[in-house]
Amino acid sequence: MFFENCEQPRAHYAYAEEIIQGVLLNQAEIDAHIRSLAHNWEFERIAKIDLAILRLAIFEMKYRKDIPPVVSINEAIDLSKQFSNLDAKRFINGILDRLKDQLGRDARKAE
Repeated sequence: MFFENCEQPRAHYAYAEEIIQGVLLNQAEIDAHIRSLAHNWEFERIAKIDLAILRLAIFEMKYRKDIPPVVSINEAIDLSKQFSNLDAKRFINGILDRLKDQLGRDARKAE
């Protein structure tokens, strides 16, 4: 099992549940961000895995002030490298980088 070597597996489950619930509750707003930031790209054409990665990262960047935005971006890029195609990392990075510039906070620090 994935969490068998973790000291606090319940904390990992709680974090995952928070992220999933947060994305579901804020999906309309998150998708609006994606639509506005995906220049020259139709929302419906975004690969489902890329959309899931973007939603997760945007939720973290907007609602989890304890996570520096660059950490969310780097994690999203790593997920795209593992689960999507080679071009996805540039697409995801471009969208998240544009959002980072709009946040109005230090991208390298947690608040």
